[in-house]
Amino acid sequence: MLILGGLVFLLACVFGTFIASGGNISVLMDAIPFELVSIGGAASATLLMANSMHDVKHTLGGVGKALKGSAFKKTDYVELLSLLFHFCKLASSKGLMALEVHIERPNESSIFQKYPKILANHHATAVICDYLRMMGMNADDPYQIEDVMARELKKTLLEELHGAHALQTIADALPALGIVAAVLGVIKTMSHINDPPAVLGQMIGGALVGTFLGVLLAYGVAGPIATRLKGVVEEESRYYEVIRAILVAHLHGNAPQVSIETGRKMAPNEHMPSFQELEEAVQAVHIT
Repeated sequence: MLILGGLVFLLACVFGTFIASGGNISVLMDAIPFELVSIGGAASATLLMANSMHDVKHTLGGVGKALKGSAFKKTDYVELLSLLFHFCKLASSKGLMALEVHIERPNESSIFQKYPKILANHHATAVICDYLRMMGMNADDPYQIEDVMARELKKTLLEELHGAHALQTIADALPALGIVAAVLGVIKTMSHINDPPAVLGQMIGGALVGTFLGVLLAYGVAGPIATRLKGVVEEESRYYEVIRAILVAHLHGNAPQVSIETGRKMAPNEHMPSFQELEEAVQAVHIT
């Protein structure tokens, strides 16, 4: 919602000062619809040409993600740490084979069912189950597991960042597309060179709206949204880094409490639970 508030403030400042300084808003209002179709259509076409349909859908979905912000808050990290503590404690006390019933059918797992939001996150559930399954298959070299997880998480991060990169590419192209629209307006004006100066002035003003919109949309809308989306994606990636840190720490033979504390330190500072908050959460975990 902060993006929408910023956008409203941006438009109020730009158009408000124009009107307050004596600008003729009617010239802008007459030209903006046509210039928006020209610039926006060209920008949409470049997006389609430069990406697959999957990437286009991913980019459009990324705009919604930028508006909503990160999906993970402090409570989500507390739940994740509690879940992984449960698994680490169970594996330490009863062996990795005790996890099989939970990781093979997570929807039926009594542990996962205590954390429905994690269970609903299919990617997080898959990452947890896949690597616990590998550990149960005697893939117990912590360095190997860490390397495999790091490469998978890096791959996922790069794929998730594609939407931000696509939006930034559009932002970089918008000023030039605005110039294209402005040039077309100048060409139109030159074809009316015999008209009175007042008419020519209004037409030239309308043509310059193209340049104005291209720059405004690039640096005032598309660029900030791309930057925000990049920040959200990178913040959400820390959630999966917590999983990696805990599982690797467990493979190194650390006690469950130490493994969980290692993962806690990987959470973003804004959402990282305190030591006391985590201690209270794991104390409420009942190992069955």
